[in-house]
Amino acid sequence: MNAVQGVLDRIETGSVTSLVTLLHGLTDDDKRAVARHLPTHLNERRRAGFEAERRLWELAALYRLAGAACLSGAEQVASWLNRRELSGVEPKADAIQVMSVLANRPLEWRRDLAVRLVRRLRPAPTGSTWRRVESLRAWDLAAALVIETGVEPPENDAFVSGWVLRTVERQWMSNGTPVLADDRLLDHMLPRLFQAAGVADGLGWDPGLEGRQSIVGELVELARTGRVPRQALLEGCVSRFLAGGDAAETGPFVTLWRELKPEAAEIPVTEFVRVLPSASSPVVQLALEELRRAESAGALDTELFAEAVQALAYRPEKKNMAAAVKWIADAPPARGAAAVAALAPVFDVETPSLRERAVRVAVKLAPHTAELDREAIREAGTRLPTGLRERLAAAFGTVDEAEPDPVAAPALTPTPLPALARPIVSVAELAAELEQPLWPQEPARMERILSGLVELAHEDRDALVEGLQPWWQTNWRHPFEARNYVYGISSFDEDIGFLLSRCALAVVSPANSRELTALLHDDSSRWPNSEPALQRFVQQRFREVISLFERNETVPVLLATPTAPTGHVDAATLVARMERLKVTEPLEYDFLQALLRLPRRIDPELVVRAERLPSEAGRRLAACLRAGGLPDPVVTWELGAFDRPASYHQSLQEAHARLAPPEGVPGPLAELWTLAPKTGYPASSRNTVWWPPIMPSHREALAAHLLECLPSSGPVEAVTALAHNDGPAGIATASTIVIAMNHPTPAQRALAADATLTLAAYGELPAADLGRAVGHMVRGEQVKLNRIIGVLDEVTAAGAHAAVWTALAQAVPLLLPAPGEKPRPGLGELLKVAVRAAELAGARDEIPGLAELAARKGSSLLIHEARRLHEAISA
Repeated sequence: MNAVQGVLDRIETGSVTSLVTLLHGLTDDDKRAVARHLPTHLNERRRAGFEAERRLWELAALYRLAGAACLSGAEQVASWLNRRELSGVEPKADAIQVMSVLANRPLEWRRDLAVRLVRRLRPAPTGSTWRRVESLRAWDLAAALVIETGVEPPENDAFVSGWVLRTVERQWMSNGTPVLADDRLLDHMLPRLFQAAGVADGLGWDPGLEGRQSIVGELVELARTGRVPRQALLEGCVSRFLAGGDAAETGPFVTLWRELKPEAAEIPVTEFVRVLPSASSPVVQLALEELRRAESAGALDTELFAEAVQALAYRPEKKNMAAAVKWIADAPPARGAAAVAALAPVFDVETPSLRERAVRVAVKLAPHTAELDREAIREAGTRLPTGLRERLAAAFGTVDEAEPDPVAAPALTPTPLPALARPIVSVAELAAELEQPLWPQEPARMERILSGLVELAHEDRDALVEGLQPWWQTNWRHPFEARNYVYGISSFDEDIGFLLSRCALAVVSPANSRELTALLHDDSSRWPNSEPALQRFVQQRFREVISLFERNETVPVLLATPTAPTGHVDAATLVARMERLKVTEPLEYDFLQALLRLPRRIDPELVVRAERLPSEAGRRLAACLRAGGLPDPVVTWELGAFDRPASYHQSLQEAHARLAPPEGVPGPLAELWTLAPKTGYPASSRNTVWWPPIMPSHREALAAHLLECLPSSGPVEAVTALAHNDGPAGIATASTIVIAMNHPTPAQRALAADATLTLAAYGELPAADLGRAVGHMVRGEQVKLNRIIGVLDEVTAAGAHAAVWTALAQAVPLLLPAPGEKPRPGLGELLKVAVRAAELAGARDEIPGLAELAARKGSSLLIHEARRLHEAISA
């Protein structure tokens, strides 16, 4: 039998045993023939389509065996075994099988292959330990060759981390039997454990079951029996600490050090002092504990003590600064005085109690302090508050008050919205847009596509149908079966992307579109539309275009296509579009959307032009323009308690807005402008990004709708767009911004900050309402104060200090504790922001209850900042 065909036939049968038997019987010439043909055959199979590629994946183990046995060079075999399409194998079984066909290769050749395979290993992906273990496809074979040949494996972190993960797996499967003592790779791996990246996940794995040990636990036990040198483990930990790394990377080595329980004489004090300035928090804590233990044993001299305390004091964490102050305070006066300069950076912290303790310790050590250190303390003391500065001066000599740095607030400038893309003018351009994914939804893009579809269909529907044939063939099943698109929770009648696709379907194949529309309309199993009124309005606008095309009709132009990034439609452009329609009546929802998108300032001359329009819609437009646009709905705001399901966050009170339509507006607009809060689950929508361009001239009404949905709908991008809209901005707008400030995700809170800055830059931020909303919504536990504080601080620094002060002048009295009431967590931080805003704004004001709070005794942050704020606004 032909050797090549014999190998391929046995691969195809899927029998490993049969293939291995054949491979062992091949001559050298047979193997060379297979080696010449095999790569070409594999490449051809890869290109033969999905089914062939799927079959190739199933037969990967056999292809690997054939290549390992027949390819001549170690580099060729290593490349073959690392081909992506041959990676879908069970790694342990594969290693055994491949080793069996490599057994007759020379020792040096197998050592060469082992080295090459180790070098090709790549780190396992991040994720859970077990997912990382499952990803070890190439490690087992490389490790088996290293063990069998005794070759020294090259340095590769992936090889070390793979060994750690495989050891974790063995420990889990061992039912408590130790696995490291007899591990043939242990001696290779031990020194590399402390150098390799990617080992922390496995080393830190805790089995959490009685009888099973972690790797760290087994290493400690092996050090006790002498199988592993204990000193090597201690030195390895120290070398890892000195190399740096975050808490996750260094944590297992901290655990190992603690479990080894070194004697005080074994503590490397110099090295532990060296890690203090930049090490991760667990390492710093360990170093501090060990240095203090060494100090008790007399192994830490005064110079190293001073260096250690200085390093701790200059770290950013308050707990380490506090530890430095305590360490100095606990030391004998002569020793503490040698490190007194380390107290200087603590004078600048914003924690009054810590700063006060540092001053107290410095004053106690003043008689023992050298002149050079006294000068450092006097210089740092210039930045202290008056009372502390005077106490320091009494012990160290004159301490002048530092001149405050001039503070210049940045100018406020709104972040502009992206400009609109030019209109679609060709069939090819429209087809290309439809071929692109329609998710995530971008209203401006979808409006542009819809407008192009309508205008091109009116110009030459046949040409449009022909140009959309590739899209039709690719994106819809053929033969077309409408029932494929109808489900109990079908989005084809609700999702705007699907509705836009249905608009194009109605152009290309009206009969199929009518069939789908009828099934969607008649499907009683579908869930009712739960979208709020604003989103239903958007859906109706797309549906009426579908209906237009299904009737084989067209219109020259859509009236409501935006002319500005906010969604506005220029009034002159709207009149011109109506003129293109002549006597044809526009689509009703398109017409109403156009009215909603009119700007609030209209040129009176356009009224005369509109009055000449011949259609009924023309007369309606003229009347609207004559009135200066649509009237605003009535917006009212309230706080109330609502019965919510147990799974929903229950506030003491919630802020809501109600809407009532003015008289005379058409029914669909009256529906948009009618809103009342409900019990049960609040309204929700994933599509709020569509809402700002629906009514860009009625900001407060839009905010009322958003206020109902934002707490349960997640993303707050609509709030940023709201800031660029027009119209009144009051308590509903302010409450919507506060809800956005409360988002759990920092990136979303940043959008709330951007909305606040934009409104402030336009001079339209309802700052007093914002403060009232903050006060009431924090008191009602609808929002978390710590999240609000971060955003307010950010916008203060960005130049909105005057608006923030106006807001906090309203919020602070609502949040100050009454006599005998426990202060609200975070209130001190809020007052700190208020101080900054008041100083930048030059505010002079009176905050009810602030003077009484400032007069209380104590050194808490709240009392301290209350005094600062009272002083700032009373000067």
